[in-house]
Amino acid sequence: MNKTLEVARWEYLEKVRSKAFLISLFVTPLVMVAMGLLPGLFASQEDEQTRTVGIIDQSGEVGLEFAQRLQHRYSLPSGEPNYIVLPLAVGRAIRLEEELAAANARVVAGDLDGYCVVPSTILSDSVVDYRTQVVGDFRITARIRDVLREILEEKKSIALGIDPRVLSRLKVAVDVRTIKITTGGEEEESGFEKVFFTAYLFMMMLFFLIVTSGQLLVRSVIEEKSNRIVEVLVSSCSPTELMAGKILGLSALGLTQMAFWALIGVALSLQFGVVLVDPAHAALLTVYFILGYLLYAGIFITAGSPLTTEQEAQQVTTYLVLILIIPIVLAIPAMRTPDAPWLKVLTFIPLLTPTMMALRIPVQMPSSLEILASIGVLLLSIYGTMVAAGRVFRIAILSTGKTPTMAEILRWIRTG
Repeated sequence: MNKTLEVARWEYLEKVRSKAFLISLFVTPLVMVAMGLLPGLFASQEDEQTRTVGIIDQSGEVGLEFAQRLQHRYSLPSGEPNYIVLPLAVGRAIRLEEELAAANARVVAGDLDGYCVVPSTILSDSVVDYRTQVVGDFRITARIRDVLREILEEKKSIALGIDPRVLSRLKVAVDVRTIKITTGGEEEESGFEKVFFTAYLFMMMLFFLIVTSGQLLVRSVIEEKSNRIVEVLVSSCSPTELMAGKILGLSALGLTQMAFWALIGVALSLQFGVVLVDPAHAALLTVYFILGYLLYAGIFITAGSPLTTEQEAQQVTTYLVLILIIPIVLAIPAMRTPDAPWLKVLTFIPLLTPTMMALRIPVQMPSSLEILASIGVLLLSIYGTMVAAGRVFRIAILSTGKTPTMAEILRWIRTG
């Protein structure tokens, strides 16, 4: 055990002092924050120049009113209208094909940013086309939809003999709050967004840590095999002690990185008064996070032991990381039925245990027996990967030539 801890200490100190680690420690959070904030900032930016929108109204019912409302309702920061609406053709007698061809030509020429096509059946089916070269501008489509819906609601209410002002007063917004009842009978306000964010944050942190450090774990083994340092190390300790130490040391490195980022997140949440993770669940989720990472680190080290090239390492790490996508796909059904039998079965598959528990804990706390059993499964799996890594590594350092097959690696583990 002393040799294992000494290897872990050496691995940890060797990597934690490197410039690459120190740079990633500070640069990665900045990149993550930028990736989270910049899309929202760009999406919230207002237009800087007036857009020209056309309308072809086959019904003859909404075109002119639509043009007036869209032009007067939205404006640029400079005070100029955000949109200028040009009625291209109005009435049931228009030749639609010719009007569409002419409008398309104007869009291509840049005279129009886009145009709406209102069918003659607009009062019954409420389907409108917006034709443009830039289909990613979600803001203008949302505004067109809101203005048209408002006009159609008023026209339908008038047709039924109802004053539109009375109809608007009858609209009532209902807000349904979700109150969670804990196993102790206590009540706490919660909701889908809160529990989903907790589970999603857990999965993304684990996913990101494994993606960023998985290659490092495999590369560390390949590097030591290639420069023959491993022969010196194996002469001082057993392969199992060496692999267990590498798993612990490199895992501590990754967890140090994540702990630093977590402290930044806690500081920001306290500064802005936002609770990112329920404190009642934080400790238990941390246990699963650490055990889950140790398990994946052990698997990465085991998988990297027989490899000899960076290309092979990249392929292996890609396949292993894909397993973490499974819980993301199952997130919604898992939150709807956290006590489903299929979900409980997945909880005890070691590679899925941490993420499955992260999905269940915020929604409905599993029983103490399930928690203890799942932690036991993870601990046994971690120990098994350490032993397996040592057995594979002991034979892999002596083997040359082709990369061993999966059947050969399994035989090494069984007969080691």
